[in-house]
Amino acid sequence: MSDSPPNGRRVVVVDGCRTPFLRSGTEFRKLRAYDLGRMAIAGLLHRTAIDPAAVDVVSMGCVVADPNTSNVARESALAAGLPASVPAYTVTAACISANVAFSNVAAAIATGQADVAIAGGTETLSDVPIRWSRPLRERLIASQKVRGPGGYLGLLRGLRPSHFKPDVPAIADFSTGLTMGQNAERLAKRLGVGRAEQDEFAKASHLRAARATEEGLLADQVVPARIPPKYMPVARDNGIRGDTSMEKLAKLRPVFDRRFGTITAGNSSFLTDGASAVLLAGEDAAARLGLRPLARVVAEAFVAMDPLEELLLGPALAIPLALDRAGLSLGDVDVVELHEAFAGQVLAVLEVLEDDAFARERLGRNAAVGRIDRERLNAWGGSLSVGHPFGATGGRLVTTCCRRLQRENGRYGLVAACASGALGYGLVLEKVAS
Repeated sequence: MSDSPPNGRRVVVVDGCRTPFLRSGTEFRKLRAYDLGRMAIAGLLHRTAIDPAAVDVVSMGCVVADPNTSNVARESALAAGLPASVPAYTVTAACISANVAFSNVAAAIATGQADVAIAGGTETLSDVPIRWSRPLRERLIASQKVRGPGGYLGLLRGLRPSHFKPDVPAIADFSTGLTMGQNAERLAKRLGVGRAEQDEFAKASHLRAARATEEGLLADQVVPARIPPKYMPVARDNGIRGDTSMEKLAKLRPVFDRRFGTITAGNSSFLTDGASAVLLAGEDAAARLGLRPLARVVAEAFVAMDPLEELLLGPALAIPLALDRAGLSLGDVDVVELHEAFAGQVLAVLEVLEDDAFARERLGRNAAVGRIDRERLNAWGGSLSVGHPFGATGGRLVTTCCRRLQRENGRYGLVAACASGALGYGLVLEKVAS
């Protein structure tokens, strides 16, 4: 690995935290993404004891935005107690939104535009913005200029009962019209990833997360949320099923192809509400402020692929590219945190990373990237079990990777994720000795 960081300045991860990740429609159902983002940032400020005035910029990811808080990063930052002089902006790139936020502020630090920054994300799917149909919206907008009863009656002309049906946001890729689940089904069939293999991976994710919860490994990164009106604290993720089994998973019916499919609710990530926040700094700034970092940023990679055939394979391109930029191979990596949108998606990525033909044809390499040791992969559970608030997952991945590096005494960690639009992200981190 090169000892010279890009642009001459090292960027470190000081700490990270998140709210509990809760199934949508449960305890967070009355809260907004703004509320969750505020909790995460406030929790980060509290646990790091940093002077809020030392923060130079905030960026947060959010996918399903509330029009009332379209720049939810700014609103969350203000409500969390950051000075009004701290700029904050929101980014969206589907499931890697928080990763984009992280990359943006890391670049700002590396180039000297900032010394200290917060990146993360927030999402609630309990209260998505639901619109009326376009014909009805057009008439509602036109009604602002209408005068008299005749004008209002004219607006009703041509309206049908179907126009009063709400327009609910679809979790689908716009360019292909397919949902992520439908595409995961296509991918699993194309690569021959079977149902039993997917269920086994999902079971392992839940059992690992349950064990990590009981051992207090996840508590270190969770900021308890106090929910009005009683303000009773919620301190644990509620989607983890430590009692799951292959027998229980086998009883679930396929969701996206009911006759021949393998993707079920049990081997897919679930709709989740939550927020995350990560504190980054220049290595020199961290030392000046007395901050003790967990890891330093070594290399990153963003990729884009074919939205139909490669929607969920982003990590298969991002991982080798990030490793190349770090001057490392998979064998050098001690900790891997890979986003689990679907068990089938993870297994597909692992398969093509080991495939010589994929390496030659898609990566221009002579041999496969290599095998990821399952014991090093998502050892504390993943999105299948912990949950997946779209805009916030990237912050959880980074925080978990850093904490695992410290606990497991590893040197290099790898974070990777796929996203709608066939985007992919890879990040290499190096532990900073505590």
